[in-house]
Amino acid sequence: MAGAYDDRDGMIWMDGNLVPWREANVHILTHALHYASSVFEGERAYGGRIFKGTEHSERLRASARMIDFEIPWTVEEIDAAKAQVLAANGFSDAYVRAVAWRGAGEDMGVASARNPVRLAIAAWEWGAYYGDAKMKGAKLDIAQWRRPAPECAPCQAKAAGLYMICTMAKHTAEAKGCSDAMMFDYRGYVAEATGANIFFVREGKVHTPTPDCFLNGITRQTVIGMLKERQVEVIERHIMPDELEGFEQCWLTGTAAEVTPVGQIGDYNFEVGALTRTIAEDYEKRVRA
Repeated sequence: MAGAYDDRDGMIWMDGNLVPWREANVHILTHALHYASSVFEGERAYGGRIFKGTEHSERLRASARMIDFEIPWTVEEIDAAKAQVLAANGFSDAYVRAVAWRGAGEDMGVASARNPVRLAIAAWEWGAYYGDAKMKGAKLDIAQWRRPAPECAPCQAKAAGLYMICTMAKHTAEAKGCSDAMMFDYRGYVAEATGANIFFVREGKVHTPTPDCFLNGITRQTVIGMLKERQVEVIERHIMPDELEGFEQCWLTGTAAEVTPVGQIGDYNFEVGALTRTIAEDYEKRVRA
């Protein structure tokens, strides 16, 4: 499948029914389009099975509650709809996007309690998120935008509005020839990339930022568990920018990114070392087990 995302063959699940891809549309006065009242999940299917699909469905519903709406489908119903989408499109290995939002209704100001909550699920074949960086190591810019404080935004929700600064940061990074950007948090600590969590290695120990103002990714949690299974010490803590110089290896984790090595962040360089490659290989085996 290729071409613009609004002009493809296939089927998309919307509000309980499969509809042709090109007909999966919403009205221009959809509340989410104007006020970002939307949450989503990115998932990958391997061999026809979505990795940790139920956890993603649970998080989708939790994210909606965090931004003050309830998705009128259960976790089980969402899981079944995702399976239906994969089957209808004949996909085995695919990326799956579930999105829930406040639609068009009686309200068109900031408040939208009377508007219907809608849900859609699409899937498409999607290769490595960072292209060949998955082998040689991604190059990251350092973003000017910072992750907001928990008092300013529902930071544990996978909410569309929280990605606005990520889009801007990634556009700036790509204009510089980078794959992505690393972001600091509101205090100046290392946080994450625009759509992936980050890990560092020093003297055999793994260090990763404490997710107290950004999403504690499902892939992040999976990789931490894998490291502990290998008896590798994982230290979750606040990381200062000047510590980057002392780290030997670095990688990103995310459903789209999977485990992607990082070769450079700003002026700091990292080797694509043995532990990075081992964890990337372990993750590939895990999702296909």
